[in-house]
Amino acid sequence: MAAHRKPRPSSPGRPAARTAATLALVSAAGATLFEGSGHADPAAPGRTAAQVRPEVDRLYQEAEEATERYNGAKERADAARASYDRLRDEAARRTERLNTARRSLGAFAAAQYRSGGLDPAVRLALTSNPDEYLERAALAEKAGDRQATAITAVRRELAGLAQLRAESAGRLAALRGHEAELRRQKATVLGKLAAARELLARLTAEERARYEAALAARTTPAPGTTARTGTGTGTGTGGTVAGGTTPGGTTSGGTTARADRSSGDRGPVTAPTGRASAAVSFARAQLGKPYVWGATGPSAYDCSGLTQAAWRAAGVSLPRTTYTQINAGRRVSRSELAPGDLVFFYSGISHVGLYIGGGQMIHAPRPGAPVRIAPIDEMPFAGATRVA
Repeated sequence: MAAHRKPRPSSPGRPAARTAATLALVSAAGATLFEGSGHADPAAPGRTAAQVRPEVDRLYQEAEEATERYNGAKERADAARASYDRLRDEAARRTERLNTARRSLGAFAAAQYRSGGLDPAVRLALTSNPDEYLERAALAEKAGDRQATAITAVRRELAGLAQLRAESAGRLAALRGHEAELRRQKATVLGKLAAARELLARLTAEERARYEAALAARTTPAPGTTARTGTGTGTGTGGTVAGGTTPGGTTSGGTTARADRSSGDRGPVTAPTGRASAAVSFARAQLGKPYVWGATGPSAYDCSGLTQAAWRAAGVSLPRTTYTQINAGRRVSRSELAPGDLVFFYSGISHVGLYIGGGQMIHAPRPGAPVRIAPIDEMPFAGATRVA
């Protein structure tokens, strides 16, 4: 029936309407596509250094947060591994003692077998010589005591081994958990760094140069504010800072430092201790060395690895991570800062530097930015700690 229906006349305006609608959809899609390329895709080519920099900064900060979590997990994994190894060594010693006790007990059993397996009282009763009877009785009593002691030793070592094996199993499970956390944090760090590198790689050569210039401007100390920490006689160590070279000026000897308490106070400052001066001297000697996440020296550092190494050179043991280092001494306010103090940044306490006076610090910033002097104002200040 449908084949015999009369064809419906087409309206003259329908093709034009369809064409207009199609063009409108294409135009809208195109507008969305082009708008998205400028805003939704942070890795799209053609972006300026000013547009890319906030994204790169965010990725590097997130990578550093993950790095500190990695450092904490590694510290816990190392402690768990050392504890597990100690338990294994103790188990090996107990196993040797157990084997010795078993051999002693086996010797008693073999002697009894060779004597015919008779009860000592029966053998003594069959002895006709009274003196020999008493002598053998005394020997049998001593043998019995030694056998009882051997049995007790075997039981004690068996119980100790069972406890050690249970503890070892728990430590091993904890170690495996820390190692899994290490792998997760490592993957996070590498992912963030790869994303930052991809963003930078999409900049043109001109925009990349602008980005590097802006970064150098942020981390170069302002004229007249570079702190020189004098500590006596000796030679200073220079270090490359973004856009120029910062002279050393740290030597070995006393504890006096010419510096500023803050970026707004130009008065002289004395390092609170000789150890603080030693920590600053060490940090200055590292200027120009590369940032490598998870590194603690001597050829490369991350931020908390540098401060840990600096204070270790001064004879003080600091914990590994930023969020544990902040509790490793006495908290001080920003107005009280003196050379050697640890200065922390961001709400998550994810970055740390070593204050050197004049509103400046030495820190390991991030990949591609070596250990350098920088103003503490370049990042959100979170607190400070005086170690010693």
